[in-house]
Amino acid sequence: MDFDELTKRILEKITPKKEERAKVDVLSRKLEQRIVDACKSEGVSAIVRVEGSIAKDTWLSGNPDIDIFIRLPTSIPRKKLGDVGLRIAKKAAGDAEILERFAEHPYLEIFEDGFRVDVVPCYDAKPGEWQSATDRTPYHTDYIKKHIVKNLTGEVRLLKQFMQAIGVYGAEIKIGGFSGYLCELLIMHYGSFEKTIRTFAGYNGRVVIDIEGFYAERERELELLFPEPLVIVDPVDKGRNVSSAVQTQKLYEFIAASRAFQKAPNEEFFFPPAAHAAPPNLVESHLSGENASHLYLVIDELIAVPDVLWGQLYRTKRSLRKLLEISDFKVLRDAVWSNEKGLCVFAFELEQNVLPNIKKHLGPQLERTTECEKFLQKYADKKVLSGPYVEDGRWIVELPRKHTNAAALLKEKLSNGGKNVGVADLVAKAAQREFSVLIDQEVLKVYTENSDFAVFLTHFLFGRPFWLVTHEA
Repeated sequence: MDFDELTKRILEKITPKKEERAKVDVLSRKLEQRIVDACKSEGVSAIVRVEGSIAKDTWLSGNPDIDIFIRLPTSIPRKKLGDVGLRIAKKAAGDAEILERFAEHPYLEIFEDGFRVDVVPCYDAKPGEWQSATDRTPYHTDYIKKHIVKNLTGEVRLLKQFMQAIGVYGAEIKIGGFSGYLCELLIMHYGSFEKTIRTFAGYNGRVVIDIEGFYAERERELELLFPEPLVIVDPVDKGRNVSSAVQTQKLYEFIAASRAFQKAPNEEFFFPPAAHAAPPNLVESHLSGENASHLYLVIDELIAVPDVLWGQLYRTKRSLRKLLEISDFKVLRDAVWSNEKGLCVFAFELEQNVLPNIKKHLGPQLERTTECEKFLQKYADKKVLSGPYVEDGRWIVELPRKHTNAAALLKEKLSNGGKNVGVADLVAKAAQREFSVLIDQEVLKVYTENSDFAVFLTHFLFGRPFWLVTHEA
């Protein structure tokens, strides 16, 4: 399909229509006024304003991110910012359904008239005098509204929809992807969705964008300050990389998907097919252990607000992978899943779950006389299975392994509360109540009882992104 024809068709679907805009506008103004009234009743002087994609007109039809910010006086102590903001937001919410969330500090989700509205406190801070991460947001809104050309808002929508479809959109910890603000800056810099895709399809190691030219002719300083593979200097804060929250994996997925899209533009890159779980018999066959071993740590009753939860889960996953690797288990892949209601599953694909009891340990080269003497003394009385002996110009010993079974290793460490292996606190506490370690086909019970986990595990086991199938088709 012709590129222009395709994007025109996509834009028709994702651009909000007049009726939808009116509904969002009415609700935004209504809540904005209720928050203003709540501030007055609490005796708090604040600036209340709609921010984000609604204010910048870069939101997607059917998915309005309504963000209302309460800019509070800097005289309010930092530790009380969230409490004051929540008190005001709850009073403004009235009888509407609410949900407390937490990022750097607490904020409130209000569900009203079929929409979700985030009410976020921040400080009415001057540029460069930030006291919280959200203080920059109003300045981001003003910058984009002032600098982005009107006909580029559609290009931003195309980029957002593309990223959302391939799973790299969203700066929250769970996703670790591209924020809306980052998408807007990319389009501002490159001038179109097509040029942005073309640039990342040709990625060759590092992308640096400094729209305001803060570091003109100071490239070395910029490289030292921001060594990441993707650097977009914040136009309202030269000391911040807007893309710092983007996980390297998400960047690479965007690059690969951009290349696939360039070769075969298709509507499925914007509206992917529904994800389905593979039939249990196919999964059972894949989990036979014939090609690789799969290890699953299942924990119940692990509940926290999403950003805290996923931060703890990812930290624990990294620590458990390191534990397995330093114990000589070859980890091929790992992932973690949660329904955010208590059930969490860590998944590890290993070359093998059980290792031989013998381990070859390399000693010093023979020319290092002092080190050789120390090595020989160390293993003179220590239990070894073979050696010391000389091989390829160095001393060698063969030792018994401390851990030969990956499942047993995880059970041992989790039974001890994850001490000294980097398990995050909330995970350790939940594991002390109950956890299970499952091998290969033992996970099928969880698979058949939880449809969302089944979809996750299908993707984890078979690994092929939908857009690669689209490209080959």
